[in-house]
Order: sequence, then structure tokens, then C-alpha cells
Amino acid sequence: MVSLIMFLLSIASQTLAVHVALSSETDKIALLALKDKLTNGNHDALPSWNESLHFCEWQGVTCNRRRMRVTALILQNQYWGGTLAPSLGNLTFLKAIFLTNIHLRGEIPREIGHLKRLQILDLKQNNLHGQIPMQMINCSSLYWIILTYNNLTGKVPSWFGSMVQLTHLGIAVNSFVGSIPPSLGNLSSLEQLSLTYNHLGGSITPALGRLSNLNFLALGGNKFSGQVPYSLYNLSNIQVFSVTDNQLVGNTLLLNIPMAFPYLREFTCGGNRFTGTFPSSISNLSELQVFDIGDNGFHGPISPNLGSLHKLQIFFVPFNRFGSGRAYDLDFLFSLVNCTQLQKLVIEENYLGGVLTDTIGNLSNNLDILVMGSNQISGKIPEGIGKLINLKTLGMERNSLEGIIPYSIGKLKNMVRLTLQENKLYGKIPLVIGNLTMLSEVQLYSNKFEGIIPFTLGNCTKMEIFSAHENNLSGNIPNQTFGYQQGLIALSLFSNSFTGLIPSELGNLIHLSVLYLQENKLIGEIPMELSACSALTELVLESNLIHGSIPSFLGSLLSLEILDLSNNNFSSTIPHELVNLKFLSMLNLSFNHLSGEVPEGGVFNNITAISLFRNKDLCGGIPQLNLSACPMLPLQKKHKRSLKKRVILIMAFGGVLISFVAFISIYLFKKKAKKLSTTSLALQYGYVKVSYGELHQATNGFSSSNLVGTGSFGSVYRGNLVHFKRPVAVKVLNLQTHGASKSFMAECKALGKIKHRNLLSILTCCSSVDYNGNDFKAIVFDFMSNGSLETLLHNRIEDSESTNLSLNLMQRVNIALDVAFALDYLHSDLEEAVVHCDIKPSNILVDDEVVAHLGDFGLARLVHGAASRSSSGQATSSTIKGTVGYIPPEYGAGASVSAEGDMYSYGILLLEMLTGKKPTDTMFAEGLSLHNFCNAATLERITEIVDSRLLIPIAKQEGRRVTSQQNMEGTIQECLVSFAKIGIACSEEVPTQRMSIKNVIKELHAIKQKLFL
Repeated sequence: MVSLIMFLLSIASQTLAVHVALSSETDKIALLALKDKLTNGNHDALPSWNESLHFCEWQGVTCNRRRMRVTALILQNQYWGGTLAPSLGNLTFLKAIFLTNIHLRGEIPREIGHLKRLQILDLKQNNLHGQIPMQMINCSSLYWIILTYNNLTGKVPSWFGSMVQLTHLGIAVNSFVGSIPPSLGNLSSLEQLSLTYNHLGGSITPALGRLSNLNFLALGGNKFSGQVPYSLYNLSNIQVFSVTDNQLVGNTLLLNIPMAFPYLREFTCGGNRFTGTFPSSISNLSELQVFDIGDNGFHGPISPNLGSLHKLQIFFVPFNRFGSGRAYDLDFLFSLVNCTQLQKLVIEENYLGGVLTDTIGNLSNNLDILVMGSNQISGKIPEGIGKLINLKTLGMERNSLEGIIPYSIGKLKNMVRLTLQENKLYGKIPLVIGNLTMLSEVQLYSNKFEGIIPFTLGNCTKMEIFSAHENNLSGNIPNQTFGYQQGLIALSLFSNSFTGLIPSELGNLIHLSVLYLQENKLIGEIPMELSACSALTELVLESNLIHGSIPSFLGSLLSLEILDLSNNNFSSTIPHELVNLKFLSMLNLSFNHLSGEVPEGGVFNNITAISLFRNKDLCGGIPQLNLSACPMLPLQKKHKRSLKKRVILIMAFGGVLISFVAFISIYLFKKKAKKLSTTSLALQYGYVKVSYGELHQATNGFSSSNLVGTGSFGSVYRGNLVHFKRPVAVKVLNLQTHGASKSFMAECKALGKIKHRNLLSILTCCSSVDYNGNDFKAIVFDFMSNGSLETLLHNRIEDSESTNLSLNLMQRVNIALDVAFALDYLHSDLEEAVVHCDIKPSNILVDDEVVAHLGDFGLARLVHGAASRSSSGQATSSTIKGTVGYIPPEYGAGASVSAEGDMYSYGILLLEMLTGKKPTDTMFAEGLSLHNFCNAATLERITEIVDSRLLIPIAKQEGRRVTSQQNMEGTIQECLVSFAKIGIACSEEVPTQRMSIKNVIKELHAIKQKLFL
């Protein structure tokens, strides 16, 4: 009997072992099928998933030790762009799925319903579309469903209400429609519910009031209407309550919140239609950190007893009707002094009156945003403002402030944005403004400032916008002050009393888009140096004393949209070159002394776009101008024939002479080049000389801990050199790589003589031998703390210097502009134009202020004659230049490198920034390319192809308020379409059909303006 039992046990044991083995084999097969779809067939992805390891040891796979079955699948932050295979449903022991930010596309397979043991499903930050499969209802053990940041559609499933184990449900930032199903009220265990930024509407269902364990409720960014149900005030455990950007109404919300939610940490209801007063009971919310009620209809005084909110960080109440224009309106500021963690205080666009006192300087040292514009505040700006040393934004515009700008403002050295316009401020602009070297925007217009512009303003080299129009400023516009601000985009000084010449140094402002100098007393001529301002869209000089001829170079400023030279003393003829300005929509030359024939064509054919009044000696032009016909010159035809012969003779002689000079120049240049040694490069370009030993010490012996990246020709290390106060990047060439030495010379020469805000600055170079006597070559650059654009776009966690920065749409537009500015400089602003030949994300470095710098000039080529960009000015190349995916098609056919080739690569770069997809993605095969993929997307489909991170509304990304959620979504969608069109236009197959870099800058500026507004 015992023997029989032992025999039966043995059989059972063997049967169980066979069953376990078969089950394990099922999991292995399922994983391999999953890998193929997940990685889009990329054999290099998930290298550990092979036969040499047991599948339980594969990356991201966790198994049950006893049964050897897969219980968890965790794969994050990869760029695969694959799909979820139905084989996922065969992993029946799965309890947790974390497949986040791996660019999944396609639909959630219905086979997921086979996973009855599944407890956690996290698929956030992908590109999944379609509806949530109903089969998921079978996953009755689920307690965590996170599907945020995808493109899922349909209605919120009512069957969610039967998943009684759920504690977390997050489906925010998708495209769900309909209303909130009342069945969600059955989820008695639910702790967190996030439905933000979908297209949900109707009333908020009262059934949510039954969720007694709920501590997080986020319903913002939808189209909910009506009142907040009273049943929600039963949710006493709520810590985060957000209903921003909807169409909700009611006048008791603020009154009910303190009593209903005693543990509240974040309360945001901005962008609705709520009304009512500010109750003193808000002070009872001792855990409150974020308070946002902006853009509603709240009124009355702001409670003066907020000092008990010791954890308060954000107090955001703009665009309401608080205050009555009286003295006590600002009393609440006294109580906020006790809120020592306060970071952002925004009270603009209300009716707050009263006088600012030095108490404002006692606010939290953590305060970085203080905005109180568009109120009725009077008095002087207190000296105490200088105590807020961490302020980055100070907004006091459109009030009744008077007096001078206090000297203490010079202590605010972190200031980026200063807006004091439309007040009654007077006195001089203080010299200490030059201490604020981080300034990007300064608005001082419509005040009573007098005196000169302080020369110290030249220290503010990061300035982009400076407006001081409609004041009493006088003297000369300083010649060098604005010349240092090479990133300046808008300069407005009109309606003052400036005298002297237009500064020639304004020609340094190659990014300048708007220049307003009208209604001053400027004299002299328009300086020739302005011809370098190729980004100008608006040039207004009317009502001055400027004389001379209208310069013909204005016709080369192809971005011009508005040109106003009226009410001056211009004489001579109208230059025919103005016909070339295709975007010019307003040309005013009235009230001058112009004579001769009015050109035809371009803007001159649009009678509503031009004004030529009071120029009595003009003739010709289109008939609608009603000018007299120009007199016919005698012997004109004979002169023309004679002139033609002369031109032919001159051109023939000139061609021979130029060829001879070119031959001699090339001979001498080659002879000189042979003598040039790389060891003299540092001296040749004026760099500080560094030795191998210094670089060895600076990088801890080129240790792996200092390694920040590798490239085709070498490795880059972070280091610290005694010659420089800031960290540096040391690019060490791998001289064993073919072409490395040539790359070293090319990069040193290319960067040695060019300087630009958006080019990577070369600090020095070293050509020596290492401690073993081997040749050593290295280039030292500024270190970029945010790494490369490729890292930021694709978040490659294996990069040692990867950051948590997630680029929003505005930041990507700014980076695109930065690279465009760099290309415009390389192609147009140098005696010898430079063709980069390798525009791609890994060659674009981003600093700590998210400013992009184009680097890696190892393939760069010089094109002689920067003034000419025709094919005759192209550089020859015997090999294909660039990186696969970004190389223009004509290079593959043997064409010479050209500026148009760079434009192709730039276009692919823009499309990669838009979609988050590399041009070499495995999805692009059989005739489908990144260009075609984007070109096929219509206005309605744009959200299906873009990086899901770009669908987060800009206002939320940057903490700004918009009045209409629908308008905001429409603006973002419109900007995404415009961005796509630029990338498509730049990456056309035929070089001559590609968009020019100047038009790119113009279009990107337009997108930036829409996003900003």
C-alpha cells in the first residue's frame, strides 16, 4: 500500500513538473512574440531577451520563483514605437504591467481581458488610440489603472463601476467624450480619480459624492457645466481638488470648501464662471499649498488672515473683481508675510487699490513670481522690493504708481521679466538695472522717465524685448548698449526725444524683428549696418529728421512686413529693390522729398498697402496712384544698346581677371596651409593654451564617471579647468577612427572664427601627446547642463547626464528658432558661408536656460562667397556628408553640399521634434518616411502623429491662465499644424522647393506669438 502511494505521488510530481515546464514555455513564447511587436521588429532592442538566459532573467521581467511564471513586466523610457501584441493575454500570471513612455501605438488588445490576476496596469505616456477594450472588465483584481497621456477615444466605460477593487483610475490627457458615468460612484475603494484634459461635458455626476475614500479628484480641462454637486462636499478626505478650465458656475464654492475638505493641499478652480466672496474660513486650511481661483467672477476683499497658511506656495487669484480701489485692499499682504514657503503671488487684473509699503519686502525669500499688474495700486515702489532676491518675474504694470524706480532693484539679480509700463513713474532709468544680467524682457513704456538710456544696460546680454516708448527720454541712443544684446528681438523707443544718429551697432542684432524709433528727433541717414538685420519684420522710423536716399539694401530684408519712413527728409528716388519684399503689407513713404518713377510690382501694385502723399516730384506707378507719366529720356534706346555692349565687354574682361586672381589665391592658400600645424591652433584663434596634463587632471583621468557621451569621432567628458570658472566639456578625438584628425581640423577652423549665441562656443583646443607618447587631440567647449536635444526628445535613461526636462511646445519652438538663427548666421552672415552638413538632435546642446546651441562642426564645409547662395557657390564633396536619416537625397546622388542640404536636415529635425519619432524608426519602410508620414496628416489628424507630451496645454505647462479651454486647444492644434508645415516644406525632395531659413524664422516667430498670447 505504501509503495502504491509513493508511486502515485511520484507520478503526480512528474505531471506537475511537466505542467510547470509547459506553462513556462508558454510564457517564453508569449514574451518573444510580445518583443517582436513591442520593439517594432528591432533586433537590437532588448538584447537580454535571448536563449542564453532564462526568460525570468530578461530585462524588465519578474517571475514567481516557485512556478517560474511571469508576474510583472516593467519596461520604461524607450523609443520603440511598437504595439501591444495579443500574446500579452497568454501571460496569465501577470499581476503588474508598467509599459510607460515607450511610444506604444495601436490599440490596447482585447486579449488583456485574459489577465484575471492583473492588479496594476500602467500604460501612461504612449501613443495608444482607440477605445478601452470591454474585455478588461474580466480583470476583476485590478486596483490601479493609469492610461494618462495617450490618444484614447470613446466614452469613459461605465463598466469601470464594476471594478470594485480600484483605488487609482487615471485617464487624463486623452480624447474621451461624453459625461462621467454615474457607475463610478460604486468604486467605494477609489482614492484617486483623474479625468483632466479630455472632451468630457455635461454636469458632474453627484454619484462621485459616494467615494468616501477619495483624496484626489482632478476634472480640469474639460467642458463640464452647471454647479459643483453638493454631494462632493461629503468627500472629507480630499487633498487635491481641481476643476480648472471648465464652464462651471455657482456662488458658494469658496464658502463650502474649507468646511468640506479640512485636509486640502491643492485647490484649483480657475477658468470657470464662479462668483462669490473670499471667506475668512480659507485660513483654516492648514495643509493648503496651492490656491488657484483665477479667471472667475469672485469679488470683495481678500481675507486679511491668511497668515496661518504656513505651507502655502502658490496664491493665484488674477482676473477676478477683488478689491474696491481703496486703501485697505492690500491688507492681506501683511498676513502673507507669515507664509514663508510662498513662491508665486499673482493678483493681476482685479480692482485692488491702496499703497504698497515696505512690508512687501518681508514676503518669503522663496518668492520668484510677483505679479500685481492691472489694478489701482498707487504710491511708490518700495525700497523693500530689493529684499526679494529670488524674484524672476516682477509685474506692476497698468497701475497708478509714481516716483522713481528704487535703487534696491539692483539686488534682484535673478530677474528675468520686469514689467512697469503704463504707470506714472519718473526720473532716470537707474544705472543699477545693469546688475540684472538675467533680464530677458523689460517693459517701461507709457511713463514719465527722462534722461538717457543707461550704458549699463549693455550688461544685460540676454535681453530679448526692451520697450521704453512714450516717455521723456533724450540724448543719443547709445551706440554700444544694444549692440551687445545679440538676442534682442524687439526694441521700441518711439515717442521720446532722442537725438543724434541711428546707432550703427544695431546691425549686430541679427535676430531683431521689431524696431520702433518713430516720433523722435533722429538725424543722419539709415546706417548701412542695418542690412544685417535680416529677421526684421517691422521697421518704423516716421516723424524724425532722417535724410539722404532710401537705401536699396532695405529690399534685401525679405522678412519685412511693415516699413514706415514717412515724415522725414528723404530725397532721391524710391529704390526698385523694394519690389522684392513679398511679405510687405504696409509701406508709408509720405511727407518726404522723393522724386522720379514709382516702381511697379510687389507692394507697389496694392493701392491700399502704400502711402506716397506729399512727394510732389513722383511720377509713374500703377494708374490708381493718379501720378503724372514720367518723361521719356531722349536717345534712351541708343543708350541702352551702347550700355549692353559695354556690359558684355566688362564681364568678359572681368571673368579673365577673376580667374587669374582666383588661381593665384588658391595656390598661395594651399602653400600656406601646408605650413599650418595643429599645435598652433590655440594661438591662431586666440585661445587659452592647455596641455594634455591639464585636461587629464580636469576630467579625473578621463574617467567613466566624467563621461557624458560618445560620438562618431570621439568621447566627451565633463571637467573643470583652472582657466575657466564654469564647467567645461572636453571632446577627445579617437584618432584610430578614419577621418578623426580631419574632423578635428575642420571643427577648430569652423568654430575658430565664428561667434554666435546659438553656436557651441569653443574655449580652446589641444594637439599634443598623452603620457604614453601617443598623439592626442581634444577640443574644449562650454558644458551644457541639459545635454543634447536627442536625450531630451527620447529620454534615453542610459545617458549618464540625462535630465528630467520634458520639452513642451513653446520650448520646442524656441529651440527650433535657436537652431534657425544659427543656420541663418552660418549661411548668410559670414564672408565664407559655412554648411554644417550634420544637423541632427545629438548635435544640438541645450543649456540650463533651455537655449539651444548647434555644435559638432567636424563635417562642416566652407562655401566661398557668402553673398551668393546659388549652386555655383556650393562646396564639392567626394563622399556623402551627414547622418543616415538626415542626409538630403541629392547628396546620395553625388550633388555638392549646400545650404539647401542643411535645410533638408533641419526639416527632418523639426518633424522629429514634433512627432518624437526618429527618421530611422523601423515604422518608416516600404516608401513611408518621416516626411511622408507628417505630410499625410491633416488638420484634424495632427494630434494623432505628434509627441503626446505636446498635447498638454501650454497654459498649464507655463502656469499661465487662458479664458477659453476651447480657444486654447484650437490654438495649440493650429500651432502644431504650422510647425508640421515648416518641417515638411524644409524637407522637400527637390532642393529649390525647400523653405528658406529666413522664412522659417518668420513662421516660427508667428507660432511663438500665438502661443504666448
